[in-house]
Amino acid sequence: MSDQTFRYDLNGQVIGITAARADLWPNFDLMLGTLRVEAAVQPGFRIDIVETLELQENPQGKLAFDGEVPLDGHCRMIDAGSVFHLVFPGQQTVSIHDGEGRAQIRLHPDSKIKWTLLMMVLDAALDADGQHMLHTAGLTLPDSEALVLIHAPSGTGKSTTSLALASQGFGLCSDDVMILKTTADGVTAWGMPRKVKVHRHTAAMLSFVSPCLGETWDAEGEQSVSLDRLGEIIRVEDVRPRPVVALLHLARSADTETRLLPMARTDAMVALATDNVRTGMTGLLSVQKRRMAAIAALVKRVPTFTLEIGARPVEAAALIRAAVQG
Repeated sequence: MSDQTFRYDLNGQVIGITAARADLWPNFDLMLGTLRVEAAVQPGFRIDIVETLELQENPQGKLAFDGEVPLDGHCRMIDAGSVFHLVFPGQQTVSIHDGEGRAQIRLHPDSKIKWTLLMMVLDAALDADGQHMLHTAGLTLPDSEALVLIHAPSGTGKSTTSLALASQGFGLCSDDVMILKTTADGVTAWGMPRKVKVHRHTAAMLSFVSPCLGETWDAEGEQSVSLDRLGEIIRVEDVRPRPVVALLHLARSADTETRLLPMARTDAMVALATDNVRTGMTGLLSVQKRRMAAIAALVKRVPTFTLEIGARPVEAAALIRAAVQG
């Protein structure tokens, strides 16, 4: 049986995934399915998936990480200069060739591609085109193509705040993952088109979301809601890149009041980098250095704020509009 190739367009960076069977990359399609392209265009980044018992678990290079990663278990990361290796012993490996626009995933027949591996390959594919995945929400201003990025560690309320703003006329690009690109002309971003996880507490606070929810909650008290379903009650933006006009760092208010306060650019950079730039035993890998440079360019070019969310997240909408739109 001949290999199959599927292509996905990441804002002009086409990635081509080749494997013997489509079920070897279900997680790719789960995240990128809406970005699939049928035309046989030349990919800018190639991912070859090989199902094999020979995993090549001990490549040459400097050990950058050896330990547990959330949900996926034990792995090793090896920095070989122009090649980066990720090894899940007995299960799967990936070799990412920096500067060559390609990666090879070697998968044990009894294994499924892990989330950590998927995200590292996507990082590399985007980085090869000067794009960088950031753990932020993104929303367009009412009646505008300009967008604000909202950063916070997981569990701080990005999804709740994003949905609250969307109820006030903001357009939802993503509640969790935005793709940033900095050029001489400015900073743009677009949202990864993935489902939104709505927590019980969010549903209780924002009753307008109820029509999109079912009766069943997962172990974390969440439900995954498709963008199509959310698009019936709020404005969900497409994946076009849009200009970034502000960066907001989300924090919980010490009282019930919602506030928007200026934030020092250095503090904003540290907060964003802490959550988005990984360090290892060998220091920063090349892709992490380039992401750090993109974050530095972002905080240099746009105003930065702390958004303290109180009892009524919807009150943030007017504060953001006044600060950004004047």
